[in-house]
Amino acid sequence: MNRRGFGAEGEQAARDYLAQKGIRVLESNFRRPTGEIDIIAKQRGTLLFVEVKRRSSLRYGRPAEAVDRAKQGHILRTALLYLQENRLQDVPVRFDVIEVLPDGIRHIENAFDASGLD
Repeated sequence: MNRRGFGAEGEQAARDYLAQKGIRVLESNFRRPTGEIDIIAKQRGTLLFVEVKRRSSLRYGRPAEAVDRAKQGHILRTALLYLQENRLQDVPVRFDVIEVLPDGIRHIENAFDASGLD
């Protein structure tokens, strides 16, 4: 399986996981010139911007470790565009990471915030 297919399966597993938790997925693979957000979802009035990382092992560390400051900045700028385009500037938001591994899913709520990112 190629990398794109491997990642797509991980994103589907993450969407299924969120649905099981009662979290409504609004969009997948929201792309703008600033970057891409894997999943945009809503949970009790809060918008979730979710980055999904899938790995076949922990050989190179936890998947969430790949969401470095640069990646966080891309996600933040893209989230701001989503909020502007949908006139949602006053809606509470949260930035999560979902790790998909062979032994299960790990959902990291509030994995990062916008402080210190530009």
